[in-house]
Amino acid sequence: MSTVADKLAKKSTRKAGGKQVRLRLVYMDFWSAVKLSFLGAVALAIVTMVSFFLVFMVLQATGVLTQAGEILATLTDGSVDLESLVGLPQVMAFGAVVSILNLIVFTVLGAVIAGIYNLAVKVTGGLLVGFMSN
Repeated sequence: MSTVADKLAKKSTRKAGGKQVRLRLVYMDFWSAVKLSFLGAVALAIVTMVSFFLVFMVLQATGVLTQAGEILATLTDGSVDLESLVGLPQVMAFGAVVSILNLIVFTVLGAVIAGIYNLAVKVTGGLLVGFMSN
């Protein structure tokens, strides 16, 4: 029996009909890296906000928050009301703070990685990338 790996190996040993080009990436533009990391961070922020909302709604629908509130009320003799502390506005505000912090950190991290790559290229010579036309 042939496996998927065998079929892929046979395909890779065939001689390609197109022209192959090997290029070396020797510079990463700083502003392009910042823009790309910012867009990735925006997508992550949207996912974070939606996931905070969905997790809160699931916990509320299953009654986990009310049970945890009852347990906390018995432990603190009713002085702490969990449902007033952990409402949808508070959860979404916390999610917004986390999203904004992630946005800043990921954008700066993308810029730092681009700078480190540009410095490392001077030592390593860059990243070799192969392209093929069909």
